[in-house]
Amino acid sequence: MSRQPLTVGIIANPASGRDLRRLTASAGLFSSTDKVSTIQRLLAAFGAMGIERVLMPTDMTGIAAAVLKNSQGRQAREGHWPALEFLHLNVRQSVDDTRQAARWMAGREVTLIAVLGGDGTHKAVAAEVGDTPLLTLSTGTNNAFPELREATSAGLAGGLFASGRVPSALALRRNKRLLVREPSRGVCETALVDVAVSSLPFIGARAISRSADLAEVFVTFAEPASIGLSALCGLWLPVTRQAAHGAWMRLGPSADEALLAPLAPGLLQGCGVLDAGYLQPNVPQGLCLPSGTLALDGEREIEFNHHDRPTVTLDAGGPLSIDVAAVLAHAAQQRLLAIDRHHPLHPETPQDTLGE
Repeated sequence: MSRQPLTVGIIANPASGRDLRRLTASAGLFSSTDKVSTIQRLLAAFGAMGIERVLMPTDMTGIAAAVLKNSQGRQAREGHWPALEFLHLNVRQSVDDTRQAARWMAGREVTLIAVLGGDGTHKAVAAEVGDTPLLTLSTGTNNAFPELREATSAGLAGGLFASGRVPSALALRRNKRLLVREPSRGVCETALVDVAVSSLPFIGARAISRSADLAEVFVTFAEPASIGLSALCGLWLPVTRQAAHGAWMRLGPSADEALLAPLAPGLLQGCGVLDAGYLQPNVPQGLCLPSGTLALDGEREIEFNHHDRPTVTLDAGGPLSIDVAAVLAHAAQQRLLAIDRHHPLHPETPQDTLGE
């Protein structure tokens, strides 16, 4: 029986980093060209680590086409990029494209999936792939879940894990999540970072950009350097990714104390803090408003009214992700990136001079 090639997936959300907050705040634009460059740095690192095949979806913005074209060039040959295989999607230019690509990759049993996007993109992929590990890369607006890191280093860490050189117990981190349930309507949705309760009655443009529209925030973790709704807790009651608990905050303009927080890139607002505390795992929490909307990982998705009884519950059942810092620290300690003369990138190996 022939050995299956060592295979990983890459999902780059074409729409990430290009939403309404480019108009309501001062968020930067992460272009398709930037995403192509990021993917190519991943491919170089994956190839150096012995990854043989990469699965990718097609798209309507030219990302897949540019990567395919560049994979036939000299840089790709000399860098020993993995072979590419594309899923030809019936593109709808919605989150369904991301979900479909994630299901396809999970069905092919890839060793890991590198995700280029923000919190919403990672949430969509995580919902479809079970315990397939995610290599998270930040290319969105709200980027609390995917930590900011260089794609080459991330690719080296992912490749070390995928090739079996770093054990799962060291390389993988189990993330927390928030479950939003409304039993009478059959609602059960997941957030990886935050759930915000808003007085706005309709989903509308989805993003929340005014502190006056916020009544309550629940978070899985909250880092002081975060941007977005989780920054509220991050600057008031920080919680690490590793802690078993989360945090919550109740907000209102009549509060005695107020917090200046970056609700989006370049958007600083004062938020009145009525109360705050730690969120214990596996304990359903009711909401402080009888009606309104719920924003999951920065975007309003669920409307609720006086007849509904939604709850928010923290648990430890979130996705697995590659702990890049831990993998690279282990690689340094064990000299895992030391190569011999048989490695194609050893300095004594003759390089392909085609195309010169």
